[in-house]
Amino acid sequence: MDDPIAELLSKIAAQDRAAFRAIYSSASSKLMGVLLRILGNRAEAEDALQEVFTRVWLRASRYDADKGRGMTWLIALARNHAIDRLRARRETQADGDDAINAVIDTAPRAETRLIAVGEAKRINQCFETLETEKAAALRGAYLAGLSYIDLAARFDVPLNTMRTWLRRSLLKLKECMEQ
Repeated sequence: MDDPIAELLSKIAAQDRAAFRAIYSSASSKLMGVLLRILGNRAEAEDALQEVFTRVWLRASRYDADKGRGMTWLIALARNHAIDRLRARRETQADGDDAINAVIDTAPRAETRLIAVGEAKRINQCFETLETEKAAALRGAYLAGLSYIDLAARFDVPLNTMRTWLRRSLLKLKECMEQ
């Protein structure tokens, strides 16, 4: 399969700056969405995005195309970084640094808002390509945080059927988003 992100990652591993600019343009909005969803704070997500791309520059040679697609690797990198930040945030809050967090300007920047709006439109269009029940199940699982068991009961299907619905729906959603 054609994987332009994987190709860019191999060029970045060879310190190709043009490839780095291209991957930033291609992937930053998707990664921003992942970071924003996990961190829940736009300013922190923007900082985390820059840190993720620093890691991409430094660790591109670790990407193995045999283990998955390039975008999947980038999303995993962003997700893991966001989780690390959440852990650090908990430690900081336990130390009593809440006053500093209260001063931070969390207002989204105009460019970030435009990117988010564009991505939201794209994902909504992609959700419309799914069957109604399967789109609702996917939203329940990943936006409302419902368990597979809860979803299986809600849609009156066996648990393994729900897992299959979600896996296949995610793949269709991913294909649509990559177009």
